[in-house]
Amino acid sequence: MRKTWLLGFGFFSISITWALYNAFVPFFLEKFLTSTALIGFMMTIDNYFALFLQPWIGSRSDRTNSRLGKRMPYLLLGMPLAALFGALIPWHTSLLTLVLFMVLMNLSMSLYRSPTVALMPDITKEGKRTQANGIINFMGGIGSILAFAGGSYLYDKHASLPFLSASVLTLVCLMILLFTIKEKRDTIAYIPAEEKKKVSFKGQWNRPTLFLLGAIFFWFLSYQGVEAFFTLYGKNHLQLTESQASFSLAFFSLAFVLAAIPSGLLGNRYGKKLIITIGVIGLIIIFAAISFVDALLPLRALLIFGGVFWAMININSYPFIISLGDEQSIGARTGIYYLFSSLAAITSPPLMGGLIDWLDYSALFYFSSGGMVIALLLLLCVKDKGESIRC
Repeated sequence: MRKTWLLGFGFFSISITWALYNAFVPFFLEKFLTSTALIGFMMTIDNYFALFLQPWIGSRSDRTNSRLGKRMPYLLLGMPLAALFGALIPWHTSLLTLVLFMVLMNLSMSLYRSPTVALMPDITKEGKRTQANGIINFMGGIGSILAFAGGSYLYDKHASLPFLSASVLTLVCLMILLFTIKEKRDTIAYIPAEEKKKVSFKGQWNRPTLFLLGAIFFWFLSYQGVEAFFTLYGKNHLQLTESQASFSLAFFSLAFVLAAIPSGLLGNRYGKKLIITIGVIGLIIIFAAISFVDALLPLRALLIFGGVFWAMININSYPFIISLGDEQSIGARTGIYYLFSSLAAITSPPLMGGLIDWLDYSALFYFSSGGMVIALLLLLCVKDKGESIRC
């Protein structure tokens, strides 16, 4: 598991960058845009790249053969570019330059996100993947905590400091991965790309996969809506300061971190589907309860429980998708996983922004709770081992 902990630095860099992006970029956009729906649309730029690029890059990395391996060349290209353009975001001088830096950063991150994620099952045996996913998400959660807690402190000093810090950490993490993960040495049953059969997307659409992807879409629809608008919800609905709103998300991330490894162990022992189901039911209750909260202390308490339930879902969902295919489709299935999560992320912020414009910010958690209910119904139709289900 030592290699898994080291691979976690890749997730650490991704998580800290996205957390800062989602927490503070809406404030930059709010200076130029008055429509919440339009702000929500602008926050989905990354997912348009994920929609078109990540499935293709994930599948292509399955067939890549270089001195560094299948996945590492994509990290070596994308991470420095993402660090550069991420650091430039707070130095925008107009809406045009802000959007330009956002687009370039998101394009760069799309080059390496799927290959980074696919490295985990590459170097981990099937029976250990939920545990390994818990470890790497633990590292990612540490990144989110630093982003929300330390980022809010740095943001108060100067808006550029959180983004500059994330860029430096991204480069440091790349060096750690480059010098410690040797794919041709560490990959389980490494198969040279030229000896592998070409994996098509068509072969990945079996019935259990389709139901699971539907569930993934709806729980990410709920989660992404909350993630994109929580800081604005705290500021405009609960009358919190910008730093209080962003710091509150640290409680969610802290709980996620603490529950990440136990969630992987539980999924490995009791089954991924069962643990995901408990998590979905838990978030339905938490999101509904937050709708009735108007004070900071109970809000943060509910966010702690929400982080635990999200860990139960998120830690087990990716290994669940991988387990429904074969070893040669890891990159392709990783891309498909991000295809559906990205579709949700594209749909959710504009839809939620429109509802907020039409109603008010109280719609945020009602919408998210409803999305989780649909996800639960679809998840119950996924046939797990030993089950016979008709839907």
